[in-house]
Amino acid sequence: MNILSIQSHVAYGHAGNSSAVFPLQRMGCNVWPVNTVMFSNHTGYDTWKGPVFQPETLTDVIEGIEQLNVLSRCNAVLSGYMGDPAVADVILQTVDKVKNENSEALYCCDPVMGDRDTGLYVNHQIPEYFRDRLLAKADILTPNHFELEILSGQPVQSSEQALASARSLLAKGPKVILVTSLIYPDSDHDTIEMMAVTETEAWLIKTPLLQFKNTMSGCGDATSALFLAKYLMTNPLKACLEHVAAAMYAVFKLTHQHQSSELMLIESQDQLVNPTEVFSAESVQ
Repeated sequence: MNILSIQSHVAYGHAGNSSAVFPLQRMGCNVWPVNTVMFSNHTGYDTWKGPVFQPETLTDVIEGIEQLNVLSRCNAVLSGYMGDPAVADVILQTVDKVKNENSEALYCCDPVMGDRDTGLYVNHQIPEYFRDRLLAKADILTPNHFELEILSGQPVQSSEQALASARSLLAKGPKVILVTSLIYPDSDHDTIEMMAVTETEAWLIKTPLLQFKNTMSGCGDATSALFLAKYLMTNPLKACLEHVAAAMYAVFKLTHQHQSSELMLIESQDQLVNPTEVFSAESVQ
């Protein structure tokens, strides 16, 4: 499998491509990373340095890949944080190029916009851009709880509402919705949920919720990457969800045990492929 991953990148720690590329590789995928920024570290720290690449730079890099005549061998495009609509335009143009060369290629879009504890942290035009243009292009969409509410325009305070919101997004284009980080006001605060939904099936899975001192960056990036890799292996949706939930819990558990400020992806690498703990998904209607 060959995956073109267009995301941000940090030299230290894990976020964007530096959180997504290794799990993809560990799952056996070749990755063609295109970095939208090159920061010293993620912006959750007090300081960071590095450039944000202009859309023209991204276009130049992608055209260079195109000139190698390898886009027909690209099985999927994965995108994460975009920053502004101009970068999003480049990503959509790239998706079109890849699909013109390989009609079976998938586009997995992680609609990075914010989270419950941070609120919206992207250009104010990005949510509208996602709703108006990206939803129609994405085959797989991987919003977190906050992003599901933003995209659907509906509050999500129960698994029933999460399912209804996910199905409303399916109607706009995506074939698969993976919703991460579902926590409800009156739910058991010792657990966190993920939900995978298609037109014909929906699965819900719960794992223990671990509390960290600081916001942990790169979680959604790694989760989307793992789900895409597993899905490309043509495993059933239920099995994909169970694998991703167990693998990410293993990463979180080790990170929590060591009180690390960064995800311990490298140290958890075997768990990414063969997680030892098993969590069972339940069908929801």
